[in-house]
Amino acid sequence: MLYKGFKFGMLLQLAVGPMCLMVFKTSGTYGFWMGFSLVLAIVTVDAIYITLAGLGISAFLGKESVKNGVRRFGFAVLLLLGVSTIAGAFGYTLLPGISLFSGVTTGSIFVQGLLLTASNPMTIIFWGGVFSSQVAEHNLTRKELVLFGTGCVAASLAFHTTVCAAAGFVTDFLPKDAMDALNAAVGAALIYFAFRMLKK
Repeated sequence: MLYKGFKFGMLLQLAVGPMCLMVFKTSGTYGFWMGFSLVLAIVTVDAIYITLAGLGISAFLGKESVKNGVRRFGFAVLLLLGVSTIAGAFGYTLLPGISLFSGVTTGSIFVQGLLLTASNPMTIIFWGGVFSSQVAEHNLTRKELVLFGTGCVAASLAFHTTVCAAAGFVTDFLPKDAMDALNAAVGAALIYFAFRMLKK
């Protein structure tokens, strides 16, 4: 069941999301260990959300009023980050008091990663649906459900670490103009994810 959870989790990772792009950007800009600190933050929140989903908290977040509030919060965070990333690609700094991903340390990257990943609690609803379907289809025991969830978390760690390592190799060969263009593209993608979240 652990391996099954890993395979299922890896399949989900192929649908590249905003945090995957942030791992690539952070690792490419600040190096592998900075990027890996962000990976650990993502995996930590994934593990917490998967645990909460298994405990049934997704039923509470499934309420329409709660979902709408969560969507708006996630939209605001991703939109701000996207616009800030694009501005940074052109040499401008927005909201210097926040200083997202500027003047960073591994500790600050980890904390910022926790906040950014946690800005989409809708993930709990998704995992709640996944676990419900697995229990219904395979009649999983609690132990099997724990193993399945652990496999999903391991997949998140493996995938994002690979992205983190790959970013270092790719960006070593890219000139500054290409890196700026890549950062602008990441910012545009984050804005796209923000509006897509709002419409869900």
